[in-house]
Amino acid sequence: MDILIVEDEIEIAELIQLTLEKEGFMCRISRDGINALRMFQEQPPDLIILDLMIPSLDGLEVCARIRQKPGAKDPYILMLTAKGEEIDRVIGLSTGADDYMVKPFSPRELVARVRALLRRSLRQGGQHQVNRSQHFIVDIDQRTASRHLDSQQAEVLDLTTLEFNLLSTFVSNPGRVWNRSQLIDKLWGDNFFGDERVVDTHIARLRKKIEPDPSNPTFIKTVVGVGYKFDDSSMG
Repeated sequence: MDILIVEDEIEIAELIQLTLEKEGFMCRISRDGINALRMFQEQPPDLIILDLMIPSLDGLEVCARIRQKPGAKDPYILMLTAKGEEIDRVIGLSTGADDYMVKPFSPRELVARVRALLRRSLRQGGQHQVNRSQHFIVDIDQRTASRHLDSQQAEVLDLTTLEFNLLSTFVSNPGRVWNRSQLIDKLWGDNFFGDERVVDTHIARLRKKIEPDPSNPTFIKTVVGVGYKFDDSSMG
C-alpha cells in the first residue's frame, strides 16, 4: 500500500514514515500543498496523511481539490492537526476527509487508524461483491458506481470515497431507515469525533450526483425526525 504523507514539520513527517514503513507500507513525503497535489497526480496513493496547516495550500484546500479530481484511485484521507476544536473536525470531514487525528498522537494509534481505513477497501477479501438495485450498480472491488438512465444507457458516477461508501450502504440496504449515528458508525466507526450534522453535508453532495432533482430527492429520502432511507423502486 502506497501512502503519501503531507506534513511540513520534517521531524513529524519522518517519524510517520518510519512508523509506517516498519509496518510494511510504502511512504512518500511532501512538505507543502502544491507539491502534494503534483505527487498525487503523478502517482495516486492508496491513502494520504494530510496535515491541516501546510504551506502554499492548506490541508482543507488540498483535500477539496483531490476530491474534485476524478481518477483511477480515490484515496482515503487521514487529516492531522494540532488544533483540538470540534469545528476543525467538522470542516475537515465535510471537505472530504475520511478520518481525523489531533496532534500529538501515538505511533500505535496512527497505525491503527491507517489499517482501519485501508481495511474498508479490503473488507470483502477475495470475493467479488457487487451491490445492485433497480437503478444502481455498485462494484465494491472495482470501487465503481453507475446509475441506469434507461434500459440501454448507464451513467458512471464520479464519487468521493465517502460518497461511494454511503451509496453502497444505501443500495445494499434498500428501505432501511438510518439515523445519523448509524451512518457515522458505518462510515467512520469508532474513529469519528465531531458533529453528527456532517452526515447531512455528505448526503447533500451525494444527492447532487445521483438525483434527477436534488431538491426533490427520488432515491435518498429524508425521514423526518429520524434520518434517511434509500428507495429506488420507482422514478416517480
